[in-house]
Amino acid sequence: MTTLRLRPEGPADTGPVRRVLAAAFARPDVLAPPEVGLVDELRDTDAWIPELAMVAEYGGEVVGYALFTRVRIHHDGGTAPVLALGPVAVAPHRQRVGHGTAVVQAGLDAATELGERLVVVLGDPAFYRRFGFTRADRMGLTSPWSGLGDPWQALVLPPSTSGDDPVPRGEVLFPPPWSRV
Repeated sequence: MTTLRLRPEGPADTGPVRRVLAAAFARPDVLAPPEVGLVDELRDTDAWIPELAMVAEYGGEVVGYALFTRVRIHHDGGTAPVLALGPVAVAPHRQRVGHGTAVVQAGLDAATELGERLVVVLGDPAFYRRFGFTRADRMGLTSPWSGLGDPWQALVLPPSTSGDDPVPRGEVLFPPPWSRV
């Protein structure tokens, strides 16, 4: 029986990850989807967190990917580190069987274990709601995508106890590669 294996991306996964991203985000009007370049560029920045670049492997083939990178919230004259989720991709021949959900959940679990507190994402509310994401603007978070409404989302990661500092509010600042997507 073939099982899905979820793990951080390794050096040998760069090519397979590019192929999954290219296939999942393929459009007839572009040779290479911008998501492929985004991931390549983020690998060379301080935003890259190797433990949070998650792959889903099925039958020895990389079939899914979820990337969590460092972003910052500018608030009250300071900044707070949080995570951005994206891109998330599943190879077309393995979509709609739970691999996307599994690889995102693996990343959220790993982020929680690392002590991260907040994740932002721009994506389909119907998909991300299953993890507990809600509208980010309702949490006082803004970004270049705030005007899109429901797709601009955030999730406070557990554990959240009354002794924790409140989740920061403010403008989410993305590293430069994001401006090219």
